[in-house]
Amino acid sequence: MKTILFNATGDESFSGRLDAVLDLARAFDAHVTLLHAIPYEAAGAIDFHGAAFAAMVPYWREEAAKLRDRTLDDLSNEGVSWNWVEAAGPVALAMLRESSLNDLAVVSARDPNTVDGTPSFTAGELAVTADCPVLVLPDSCTRFDPNAAALVAWDGSAEASHALKAAVPLLHKAQAVYLATVKEPGKGTKEPELPPVNGADYLSRHGISCEMIEVEAGDKGVSEALVAHAEHRKAGLIVMGAYGRTRLTERIFGGVTRKMLSDVRIPLLMTN
Repeated sequence: MKTILFNATGDESFSGRLDAVLDLARAFDAHVTLLHAIPYEAAGAIDFHGAAFAAMVPYWREEAAKLRDRTLDDLSNEGVSWNWVEAAGPVALAMLRESSLNDLAVVSARDPNTVDGTPSFTAGELAVTADCPVLVLPDSCTRFDPNAAALVAWDGSAEASHALKAAVPLLHKAQAVYLATVKEPGKGTKEPELPPVNGADYLSRHGISCEMIEVEAGDKGVSEALVAHAEHRKAGLIVMGAYGRTRLTERIFGGVTRKMLSDVRIPLLMTN
């Protein structure tokens, strides 16, 4: 993992997330690309929202410049390779364009100006479309410990397999890895297409040992059960596949994906 793409936004939790990304960069001796997106081209050639929108353009440009200056000052003594990129348009689209030549995309669990408990559109969209895995950081995140334990959600699907493979660099550094299968009430005991032992065998071939565990979903559902077990085991990372447009019973932000993104308390690595 040598290239990390980070969504640079000016919210109050930005500095904490930046520290977490720098922890990752140091652990992997990686380069960080900080991407800051503003809503539209500052030239405002086409004014979709009338005079009010046009009046906001100078403000957005000024705030972007302030954020860039503050961030570059913070990075000057960090000893991490980095560059700053500015883009116009939606954040998800700008991040998607840059993801092709990055090993990891890092975003906040909360989009700006959204209420608590609302899943991040940016995180969900990238999880099912980006060319690299997406690490979603909690709003309160201030550090990232690469050596903390990791919990991998496993249901035998292709998405779970993709997430497991994408997480290998991070799992190599984890002090413990738990491969968690969730048992849901009212559902049969049919074995998944790829049982947990297949995932464990894959990890062992990469020199990673893991403990296979079964989690009872209970009344609060799959997502809460996974997070509760991760917290109990002091995990610093949860890994799971993101179900998106490829599933008839799931849509972007559907089912477990939506619930996990609605309340991110532990860094969450997702890919489709």
